[in-house]
Amino acid sequence: MVEKKRIKKTKSIVTGHLEKIGAKVFDDFSLVITDIIKGHQGIYALFKKDRLYYVGLARNLKRRINSHNKDRHQNKWTHFSLYIIRKEDHIKEIESLVLRIAFPQGNIVRGKLKQSKDLSPLLKRKLDDEWVKKRDGIIGKKSRPAGKIRKGKINADNAAITLKGLLRNYQRIYCQYKGKKYKAKVLPNGIIELIPGKERFNSPSLAGIAVTKKRTMNGWMFWKYKDKNGKLVYIDKLRKGK
Repeated sequence: MVEKKRIKKTKSIVTGHLEKIGAKVFDDFSLVITDIIKGHQGIYALFKKDRLYYVGLARNLKRRINSHNKDRHQNKWTHFSLYIIRKEDHIKEIESLVLRIAFPQGNIVRGKLKQSKDLSPLLKRKLDDEWVKKRDGIIGKKSRPAGKIRKGKINADNAAITLKGLLRNYQRIYCQYKGKKYKAKVLPNGIIELIPGKERFNSPSLAGIAVTKKRTMNGWMFWKYKDKNGKLVYIDKLRKGK
């Protein structure tokens, strides 16, 4: 007899809720509300009739909602909804999502997604790539092949030295610009390939320009590699020993 595979049940984030409850419940039945939600944390929403007015989070839902009968939100809402969250870990992020989607009138600050990456630049690049393909298909021109090496003028002191032979094949190099971290790998022929994207460049400076969008720069004092001790060191150190 074949045993049925047991499906592991995941725990719900929301463990209880009340929706569209009149604000007067705090005046007439305060003890009842206290008995139900005392000590619980979660997300709450204030409504002016059927229109969402304000969204907030609280570690003590009853106290926080009731306080809005006395602060700047007084007389601006008639009903509330609340959602008890099992753990505090994601309360702030859930609140931010709701604020970014609904952006209620009573909220001054819009929700922030601190660890979320803005995908707009990626979308723009991909849309640009698709547009180039369609345009070239119409006018009969070929777009630049993916992975083509970008070349440019190199300073005289850099011209004789590339990364070829200075690092292990496919060794990573790293940089940081405006709070963002970037990395690339050095191919056996000394060409630098950005990760991700696979754009290729024949000098550290051109690779650095691609990251920073600057017109000129010294890539040898921009990119770093990990030495034998695992410490990040500027690649300029490599050519000095050559």
